[in-house]
Amino acid sequence: MKKILWIIAGALCIILLIIGFGIWFIQKEFKEDDPEFVMQLIKDQADSKDVALSIVHNGTRIADVNSDQPLPLASTMKIIVAIEYAKQAAEGTVDPEEKVSIKELDKYYLPKTDGGAHKAWMGSLKDDNDTEIEQVPISEVANGMITFSSNANTDFLIKRLGLDNINEVLIQTGLFQHEQIYPIGGAMFIPFTLMEEEQMSKKKALKVLQDMSLDEYRQRATEIVNQWDVEPPTAEQKRKAASALDMKFQKIWSDRLPRATTGDYVSLMEKLNSKQYFSKEIHTFLDPVMEGLMQNPQNREWLKHAGQKGGSTAFVLTKAMYAEDKKGNRTELAFFANDLGTIEQMQLTKKLNSFQLEILTNPSFRSKVEKEFGTSNSVNQTEL
Repeated sequence: MKKILWIIAGALCIILLIIGFGIWFIQKEFKEDDPEFVMQLIKDQADSKDVALSIVHNGTRIADVNSDQPLPLASTMKIIVAIEYAKQAAEGTVDPEEKVSIKELDKYYLPKTDGGAHKAWMGSLKDDNDTEIEQVPISEVANGMITFSSNANTDFLIKRLGLDNINEVLIQTGLFQHEQIYPIGGAMFIPFTLMEEEQMSKKKALKVLQDMSLDEYRQRATEIVNQWDVEPPTAEQKRKAASALDMKFQKIWSDRLPRATTGDYVSLMEKLNSKQYFSKEIHTFLDPVMEGLMQNPQNREWLKHAGQKGGSTAFVLTKAMYAEDKKGNRTELAFFANDLGTIEQMQLTKKLNSFQLEILTNPSFRSKVEKEFGTSNSVNQTEL
């Protein structure tokens, strides 16, 4: 009997040790305040060209790693849609106060595919009586696209503003390495349409998608969304479309998202930060959408203005931001990473903000980053 008790006690000790080690590991690996992790990841993966970084501080490029390497943007590309919204609002083509039905937006919503972004936005819309509202102005739709990263809002705005107009922004702002934008949700529906409407097996649909040209892929995504004006997808179709997106299909979707370079996006952040490239009228509508950071009273204590947009998939993490502090210091940053492992992606999600904050506030950390990744000695720097 004593022997059995000793065995049980020993087993419990081992279990407790394993749990303790697990807690220690999670606390260590997933702590948010760890900007050095981002630096190490860039050094480790720079040669693979799956990571890129561009940072400009007060007009000087202090970091330049793979800045000419196109990588998937994920939701960071929504900045382009926001710019076109602000342009059309300034021109009077779109009325920011025009009401949009929540039911209209629901046509573009594919549950369980956006990390809860659309539901979080919807939750923020309740009135004083905690009642969900039925209509919102277009300005709030744009806010939900940037602040909450709603894919449904994005596809609605793509349709409302015009895809050609949105892609024209890429030319107007000199983003010549930026791939064409197309509907996000429409692309998610492609596997479902192949299997359901074209009666393909899952294996065949995967092969067809892998072999499909990017032009045809974009065209299909756009046609699917256009069809929703005539015949919106049913709840059952949405459920099937979401369940069809296993990791193999998600990887194809992630890899085919619009690509751009950090060099392009840091130049765009400089344009936004200067408040000179776009007209004052455009900034009247763009800043409330892009600069949600300034809603925080603590940020207003030391920042004159700041804006950002991140993006992620199961394999991608991206961030583009700009800021000017009250001392007049301007900083622009673009960071893109692709083909991340699950743990790596989770770690980076936790730690990227601390890296960004150190760049903004810590001169010695900026110097360290410049020494490691500056244009004179950066890893895989672009030749000028």
